[in-house]
Amino acid sequence: MITFLIGIAILILGYFTWGKIAEKIFGPDDRLTPAYANADGVERVPLSSKRNMMLQLLNIAGMGPIVGVALGAKFGPIIFLLIPIGNVIGGAIHDYFAGMISMRNNGADLPSLIRKFFGRFAGGIFVAFVSIALLLVVTTFTNIPANFIVSLLPFGTAVLVISILIIFAYYILSSLFPIDKIIGRIYPFFGGTLILITVLVCIALIPQAGLIPNLPLSAEGIAAAFDAHPDGQPILPMLFITIACGIMSGFHATQSPIVAKTIRREKEGRRIFYGMMIVEGVIAMIWAAACSLLFTLSPETLGLSNGNTIITTAVFTLLPYILGVLAIIVFIFLAVTSGDTALRVLRTTAAEFLHIDQKKAQKRVLTLLPFIVIIAGLLLWSNLSPTGYAVLWNYFAWFNQIIASCALLLATAYLACKAKPWIITAAPAAFMCFICLTYLFWSSPEHLAGVPFGIGLPLEVSYVISAVLAVALLAGAVIRGRRLSKKADFSPECPAKYPEE
Repeated sequence: MITFLIGIAILILGYFTWGKIAEKIFGPDDRLTPAYANADGVERVPLSSKRNMMLQLLNIAGMGPIVGVALGAKFGPIIFLLIPIGNVIGGAIHDYFAGMISMRNNGADLPSLIRKFFGRFAGGIFVAFVSIALLLVVTTFTNIPANFIVSLLPFGTAVLVISILIIFAYYILSSLFPIDKIIGRIYPFFGGTLILITVLVCIALIPQAGLIPNLPLSAEGIAAAFDAHPDGQPILPMLFITIACGIMSGFHATQSPIVAKTIRREKEGRRIFYGMMIVEGVIAMIWAAACSLLFTLSPETLGLSNGNTIITTAVFTLLPYILGVLAIIVFIFLAVTSGDTALRVLRTTAAEFLHIDQKKAQKRVLTLLPFIVIIAGLLLWSNLSPTGYAVLWNYFAWFNQIIASCALLLATAYLACKAKPWIITAAPAAFMCFICLTYLFWSSPEHLAGVPFGIGLPLEVSYVISAVLAVALLAGAVIRGRRLSKKADFSPECPAKYPEE
């Protein structure tokens, strides 16, 4: 329990210290934001600070910090330190700069920013990466709430099919309507339910707080923590692939531009982008404590490999049955909030890349139609294949962290271009590149269950190669930013289109 409390303190102090440093480096001012400078009534619509905070929280949180830590808790109490430290100096920095750089570029989505800073070739490759990742997100977060519904109702197969159809139909509608018509109205309610159920779980932990494991603060204890996973998974890279939301998630970089288009003042950015990631870290810590307590009370649950099953077991272990059912209903809401905005970003990303205006509903439908067909195929395959879900989740997690690495490299190039201290984004950028490359080189069916193929190099060899390549990528981002600063026709920020008097 002491390690858990130390972690919570790190998160709170991080917001008031590292968050302010990030804000000072970026330098928000009083210029018009995209919501006013280029209002379009669909994406760029000014919303209140409180509504944007809830919108951002649900955009980035959803089931991510719950399912991820359910599996991450198997690494032991070291997660109570790695979650907050990674969040403060990595994840929250990632979200803040992704959102603020987007805001300075008319709310541009991440692929457009990659293309602007790293060229058309890199931008085209990144569009493919983001599109694949978001397709996996929509598919995964259609299946997750549908399976939660099945756990509450009889007639499994029929309920599953009907649930998938209803959830996917909602995703399509919410992604087509203006941001303030559906998502902007229901997200504050969903955000409230997330906070409520997390508070209830936190209260339920108090009587048994002494059973929440602590990390021995000694050389031997910390060394042992790196070999604590029951399946022998190495912390580097697997912890940072497994616990994405809560520590760092590239999905957030695709979601932050949604809110960058609706913020009224730049100075709201720290509490919306950085602050909501800190809140997500607190949520992740509480659910990590709940799962750690479950593993202590019922050691056999360590053998569970499905995050949904672990969470469901923890909820009904800690809460009365009625509150447990309420929690499952909340999980359904939360999973839905990941899928609907992912589909929306798929549409806006394709529209930006292909220069398709989205003011008319007909063009929004035509832009979205190919993705609907692809996702329908993925849903069919993933539910017919016995291993479909596991394969989807593994590849979603890796693609997710690749996006995080690219977003941080972008932020590093941006700061280098403006001759600002780029080390604040460069350090987490290098680390995440190292994590993603290590996973790429090491993972294989022999090393990791659920991975159908991979390179399969020894872990130590993967570390060395990945470290060298990560430094090279970071150096490339810094050099690119400095070169761009010398180009007379390049500006890291788009000038605001002020409305006519």
